[in-house]
Amino acid sequence: MTDLKTIIAKNISDLRRENGLTQFELAEKLNYSDKSVSKWERAEAIPDVAVLKEISDLFGVSLDYMVEEEHKQKTLDKISAFKRTHNHAFITGICILAVWLIALAGFVITDIVAGSGLKLTWLSFFYAAPLSITLWLVLNSVWFNKRRNYLIISLLMWSVLAAVVASFMLFDVYDFNMLKIFVLGIPGQIIIILWSRLTYKKEK
Repeated sequence: MTDLKTIIAKNISDLRRENGLTQFELAEKLNYSDKSVSKWERAEAIPDVAVLKEISDLFGVSLDYMVEEEHKQKTLDKISAFKRTHNHAFITGICILAVWLIALAGFVITDIVAGSGLKLTWLSFFYAAPLSITLWLVLNSVWFNKRRNYLIISLLMWSVLAAVVASFMLFDVYDFNMLKIFVLGIPGQIIIILWSRLTYKKEK
């Protein structure tokens, strides 16, 4: 009978390869070092139960799957994982579109009630972008790769600055100096980049 270390090692390696991940990419998702993943796949060490559960959730299989040598439900599990990811992406898209639909409804209603000459009617579009990006950030943190959050946060920051500048332009308070608001984004972007590099790697 194959020992448990070897079974777990093979399952981790097979799942990683089937999902097109390198050891480094899997380590990034688990917040571990690639050396740890390498040890697991060489059967030199076994991840604890919490990490095994995290791996099984990541690949859409059961915890039992990780310790079993034979997998009768493998195909069904992969289909289920694909459907779950597809559904999450679909829900994210619907939620983002809903923000823009609400912005459009706000524009139309304000335009009808207050008249087409009111510049305030355009504000709903200016702030729909940062709101929809904020929603994307939340859903990405729950369902998808959290490493993408750094890109989303960057987009959120620049969209907020753009909305502020656009608001000033709308009310004729704009002059060339207003573009200096975008200078605030430079240190902000540097902070986000540095933050993205501060990933703590656990080794066991």
